[in-house]
Amino acid sequence: MKISGIHHIALICSNYEVSKHFYTGILGFGIIAETHRAERNSYKLDLAVPGGGQIELFSFPGSPQRPSYPEACGLRHLALRVADLDASVAGLTGFDVPVEEIRIDPLTGKRFTFFPDPDGLPIELYEETLS
Repeated sequence: MKISGIHHIALICSNYEVSKHFYTGILGFGIIAETHRAERNSYKLDLAVPGGGQIELFSFPGSPQRPSYPEACGLRHLALRVADLDASVAGLTGFDVPVEEIRIDPLTGKRFTFFPDPDGLPIELYEETLS
């Protein structure tokens, strides 16, 4: 088997409209497709991630909350590459998104920070330019 990359990351949200606005209006991901599944009373929103890959945003009524932040087993966080961390943080804080202090990764020397999505999923911004 040879894996060629990540196709998508699936997330479940508690408030579809709030999360849709967050991922499209604040983070700027483009909508590929939006599907309402009446039989499940849920939505599926396919979002384009720059550089390849997708995020599938699901809404399921009555989904349980995340057990802890951020050290629960399973997905720890979603990391997004940015070329200018300071500008990205300023953009988020302009939408009143709380952002942690910028830190330096002791292994790579790169700058990074975290912020939550509307359901508290930790999202990392990792400063790295593409060559």
